[in-house]
Amino acid sequence: MATFTDTDAREQACYPISYAAHLTQVPKSTLRAWVAGRTYPTKTGRKKTPAVIKQAQPGYLSFVNLVEAHALAAMRREYQLKLDIIRKAVRYVERELEVKHPLARQEFKTDGVGLFVEHFGKLLNVSHDGQFAIRDALEARLERVEYEAGFAIRLYPCVRPNQLNQPRLIVIDPSRAFGHPVLAGSGVPVASVRERFRGGESAQELAVDFGVGVDAIEEALRAA
Repeated sequence: MATFTDTDAREQACYPISYAAHLTQVPKSTLRAWVAGRTYPTKTGRKKTPAVIKQAQPGYLSFVNLVEAHALAAMRREYQLKLDIIRKAVRYVERELEVKHPLARQEFKTDGVGLFVEHFGKLLNVSHDGQFAIRDALEARLERVEYEAGFAIRLYPCVRPNQLNQPRLIVIDPSRAFGHPVLAGSGVPVASVRERFRGGESAQELAVDFGVGVDAIEEALRAA
């Protein structure tokens, strides 16, 4: 299977689950279930379901994991994504495309979305109209991912809740600011914008100082 390299910054454990949940707009309990599985009681004791996303390190996600969660979040609001269903759909695409971390690969955007939606739809008995809606939401999410040599390299997170078509003013790039969100085109960390705004500087003053538009500063404050 094609894979990321072991030393790739995109595979490093950088994001605690609570922080990753904030960046991907996925409830923390849901994201924890996706990356760590979920325990449930049985007559013979408690058992645990396998994870959907293979986390980089217990309790910590990598950039690749963020992209995977970002993709799955597209369907979170319409379908509560039962763990066994979503895991089966992801593993199906993984086998069909013969790649690891398929949700973070360009092959998924070009060839895998149809496979995923069709298989997911069959598992949930979703109508054709419902499958079209899933595909539209998933494709809109994947437009916010940039690839190089087939692998995800940048993610423009959804900052505004319940809105897929958003400005691409904030970017997560594992090669910049240790993978923390920055202003696109400038590299200014979102955290720096937040701290200076809390210190009393206005959005207009920060925009002039950082050489960006006021809309970028406002988007950074939303992200923070």
